[in-house]
Amino acid sequence: MISSEFTKGLLAEGRDTKILMVVVDGLGGLPDPRTGKSELDTAHLPNLDALAASGSCGLISPLGPGFTPGSGPAHLALFGYDPWKHQIGRGALSAMGLGLDFRAGDVAARLNFCTVDDQGWVTDRRAGRIPTEKCAELCEKLASIRIPGVEVCIAPEMEYRAAVVFRGEGLEDEVSDSDPQVTGVPPHALEARVKGSARMVQVANAFLDQAHQILRGEQPANMVLIRGFGQYPVLPQMGAIYGLKALAIAGYPMYRGVASAVGMETVETDWHLDRELAVLQARWSGCDFVYLHIKKTDSAGEDGDFSRKVSLLEEVDQYVPKFLELKPEVFVLTGDHSTPSIMRSHSWHPVPLVLHSPWAMPDGLPGFSERHCRAGSLGQLPSTAVMALALAHARRLEKFGA
Repeated sequence: MISSEFTKGLLAEGRDTKILMVVVDGLGGLPDPRTGKSELDTAHLPNLDALAASGSCGLISPLGPGFTPGSGPAHLALFGYDPWKHQIGRGALSAMGLGLDFRAGDVAARLNFCTVDDQGWVTDRRAGRIPTEKCAELCEKLASIRIPGVEVCIAPEMEYRAAVVFRGEGLEDEVSDSDPQVTGVPPHALEARVKGSARMVQVANAFLDQAHQILRGEQPANMVLIRGFGQYPVLPQMGAIYGLKALAIAGYPMYRGVASAVGMETVETDWHLDRELAVLQARWSGCDFVYLHIKKTDSAGEDGDFSRKVSLLEEVDQYVPKFLELKPEVFVLTGDHSTPSIMRSHSWHPVPLVLHSPWAMPDGLPGFSERHCRAGSLGQLPSTAVMALALAHARRLEKFGA
C-alpha cells in the first residue's frame, strides 16, 4: 500500500501534532568479516539503544527485496511515494536543490568530476573527493562550453559533484549514464533509450567533448562523468495529501531537491549536524513535519571506511537527546538505504527503523542495529509505509470504513 495514494481522504481535522523524521544516509551495513559485527553493532549508541527499548522497531525496504536504490527513489519511498511510479532523474533533483533556473522542457543531469588516465579510462570516479571550492572553480571553466541551439547552465553541488541544465528544442531525458560505476574501464558511451532522446545524446556528447578539452590539464579532476538525466518533475504535494506544513533541513543540495519536488519548504545549510540542529530548533515551532538529513555516514560507507562510519554513527547518537528535547509527538529515525562499508556502495539490504511516540509499542530490544530491529514489532515493511505509520502515531489519520 502506498500511503500518498490513500491518506488524503483519511486526514484528521484540527490536529497540531508534530513529526520529526531524521534520515541517516546509508544507515544500514553488513558485518565486518573480522568481527562479525556491522557498523551499528560496533558503535556505542546508548541513546539509540534506549529508543530501541522504548519505541517500535523494524526494517524497511525502499524498492523491494533484491533491488538496490539510488538516493532519490529511496527518499521518495520514505515520503510515501511509489518510487517505481514516480521516477525522477538524479540530475533533476540536484538542479532543484541548487535552485537553478530549471523549467518544464529542460533536461538536467548530474556531473561527477573524475580522474582518467592517458587512455581515457576512469581511475577515480570521485577525483579524490575534491573540495567544493575546487568544484566551483572547475564549473566556472566549464561555463565556457557552447552548443549551438542549446543553453547550458552549470553549478557546483558538493565536493566532486555538480549539476548541469540543458535548455533547447527537442530534448528528452531517456539517456543512459556515462558513469561505469567502477574504475579501470572507459566511461560508457551514452545511448538514447527511446528514439526521441537522440538529440539529447548529441548535445551531451558535445558537452563531454568540450569538457575533456577544458579539463585535460587539471589534476586530479581531469574529466567529468554524466548521469541521472531528468526533466522537471510534477508530483502530488505533501500539503495536499498529508495536510502537513513540511520543512526539509539538508546540507546536501540533492536532498533539498527531492524534498522540494514533493512540496516541502527547504532551507539551505551546510551538512554539519550542529548547523542542521540549529536550523531545526529555530524553525520547529512553525512546522508540522520536519525531515532532517544526515549525509556523512553514506560517504564513509562508499569510501569503505568502516571505522569512520562507526564514529559518525556515534556522533548521530549524541544528538538524539537534543532531537527529543523538542518533544515531537512522533520521532522517526531511519536511513534511506543501506551502504555497507565492506561493499563500498549502496545495497539492497533492509534498513533499520525506530519510531518513538506515546502510542508506539515498546519493543524492549537490547540495541539498535540490523539484527535487533529484525525482531521489532513493526517487522519488515516497505519504506512507503513509514509516512502512514508516522501520521497514525501523530493521530492524524481517521478510521477507514464503518
